[in-house]
This record gives sequence, structure tokens and C-alpha cells, in this order.
Amino acid sequence: MQEQMLLTSIEDSLLTITLNRPHKRNALSLDLMLALKDQLDRVAESKDIRVVTLAASGKVFCAGHDLAEMTGRDEAQYEQLFDVCTQLMERIQSIPQPVIACVQGVATAAGCQLVASCDLAIATKDATFATPGVKIGLFCSTPMVALSRAIGRKRAMEMLLTGKAIDAATACEWGLVNRAVPADRLVEETRCLALEIARSSSFTLAIGKQAFYKQIGMEQAPAYAYAKHVMTQNALAHDAQEGMSAFLSKRNPCWEGR
Repeated sequence: MQEQMLLTSIEDSLLTITLNRPHKRNALSLDLMLALKDQLDRVAESKDIRVVTLAASGKVFCAGHDLAEMTGRDEAQYEQLFDVCTQLMERIQSIPQPVIACVQGVATAAGCQLVASCDLAIATKDATFATPGVKIGLFCSTPMVALSRAIGRKRAMEMLLTGKAIDAATACEWGLVNRAVPADRLVEETRCLALEIARSSSFTLAIGKQAFYKQIGMEQAPAYAYAKHVMTQNALAHDAQEGMSAFLSKRNPCWEGR
């Protein structure tokens, strides 16, 4: 590849993956999506990485798909592009480590989908979010999946049908992002959240993340049945026993990741 499309850095068991196509507004080309998915595949196997932050170079978080790859293609090429995009979004939620989006500037279309797919998100107060595909004749159907699950039907439909952008305060109120912070606090606020999460057992976090996404699509009764089983198995694990014993003994727990 001509460019280093992803930058990575690790500090205190926290991995930062940075989209690095600022001259293309960090648009999700096929190569970038494949590279990001491959990176997440490696992260999933790591015992040393506890939390992942997804950031971006430049003024824009992600402008969606690379439109240069979106014109004059055949059916198989479109199928491949959207299949890889779907695999990427699902991979974000299937890796055991929590993933936090660190958003500045603009997140539109598949870029908005990327934010909605992350487990958590922190944005600058001047960030904006949109699914404007309807304005160019291409409804944001795949972004719709993540967006509707993050903010609900009516709000998602408003964004999808009008293509209008919402500001960070609205995105926070609607549940697309967890909080909006001053631009000069974005990196530090994201890091503080990541460190807070990383203090818990990686084993327990992995169990909880997997269970969350599995139960969220269930009716209440089967969701409780599933969650009851998960919590029983979790309670039997070493880290749960250690954590409860440490609490009762008023000491810090010693996690072993099992």
C-alpha cells in the first residue's frame, strides 16, 4: 500500500488505532477497511491489550465510504465493499476488548456507522454526525443498522430521511455518543475512560461485552434466561471469586484474566 492508512500505539495496555487518510477525510476505502479488520483480528488474540481507542488524523473523523470507489462498479464489487464493511462493524463488537471512538470534526454515513458500532464514544463539542446518503441517491442502508440500534427508530429515521447533520450535544442526548467535551480535552477524556475500564478484569469485560450484544436483540424472557446462565458461569470464574473476596476483605483485587 502506498500510504500507512493506520497508525497504532500502545500505552498502559491501551491500544490506539488511528485512521490515517486525512487528505481523504479518512474515507473508508476497501483497503482501509481490510487493514482495520485485520488489526482488530490481531487485537482479539492479544492478552496484553485491555481497551482499544479508535481515533483519526486530521480535522475529520471519517467521511464514510470513499466515493471514488463507489461509481461505475459491478454488482460483485458493490457486494464485496459492503460485505467487508459489515464484517468490520461486526468485528468491532465481537472482539473481547471494549472499543471507544474518539471523534473530532465530522462523522458521516459509514463514518457515523463506525461511531455507532463502537462500544463507547467521546466527541468534541463541535463534532457533527450525519447519514446524508439520501441526498446523493444512495440511502444509508448499512449505516442504518448500527444507527437505529444506537439511537432508536424515530431519531434514526429522521437522520436517514433528511440527511441533516446533528451536533454533538444532540448526539449525546440521543445516545450516539457518551459525552461531548472541549476539543483540547478529547484525547485525555478518552484516555481517562479507557483507564477506568482497564482497571477491571479483562476476562469479566469480555464476558460482559459478548453478553450485551447477544441479549440486546432478544425478547425480555429469553434475554433474562441467557443472562442468568452467563452470570452463573461468570460467578464460578477465578476473577469473580477473587473480586468478591477482595471486596469483603477491603483489599484491591489481583486479576488473572480467568
